[in-house]
Amino acid sequence: MNGLLHLEEPDCSEFVEVDPTGRYGRYNEILGKGSSKTVYRAFDEYEGIEVAWNQVKLYDFLQSPEDLERLYCEIHLLKTLKHKNIMKFYTSWVDTANRNINFVTEMFTSGTLRQYRLKHKRVNIRAMKHWCRQILRGLLYLHSHDPPVIHRDLKCDNIFVNGNQGEVKIGDLGLAAILRKSHAAHCVGTPEFMAPEVYEEAYNELVDIYSFWNVHFRNGYF
Repeated sequence: MNGLLHLEEPDCSEFVEVDPTGRYGRYNEILGKGSSKTVYRAFDEYEGIEVAWNQVKLYDFLQSPEDLERLYCEIHLLKTLKHKNIMKFYTSWVDTANRNINFVTEMFTSGTLRQYRLKHKRVNIRAMKHWCRQILRGLLYLHSHDPPVIHRDLKCDNIFVNGNQGEVKIGDLGLAAILRKSHAAHCVGTPEFMAPEVYEEAYNELVDIYSFWNVHFRNGYF
């Protein structure tokens, strides 16, 4: 009609996967991808909100039965963390057929702090201080557990932002672990942001403070 050809856009609103309860549906839209995890856009039909569907391949983590047990412990840990500056965790399950573990978390309107700072290069020191306080409150909450929860990989890629509210939260706690003894026993993290003692596998929760300083001051994000 009117001499114009109207092409129908492909329908991207269909779920490609649903969780075992049928509450959460995953779209075929990738929000982010790391070495071992892919994050998809998803939808919570009960609450009517968009969420993030995190998918981790089991073979990336599991080299022994002990690794599987550790992974289950980490997922259980995520369910217990409740703080306004820690990413909300909704549910998780293991997909044995496809050999992956899935967990659903809240979704952030502005992505990671790294993405946000690349987009908004001129930020007043007042806003930066507000971000710092929120991150430190989140760390205080994690470290106040007994034993403390150590993130061990704190960086701008796993600090998330809701830009319309000036809200930041610590995320990607899937590799965090409860400190069972005076020292943590596994070395995980991003080398350029890690405290030197992490390499020696003899460290405590203070390595997160080092990472906070390293990311936000030495690397110029604040």
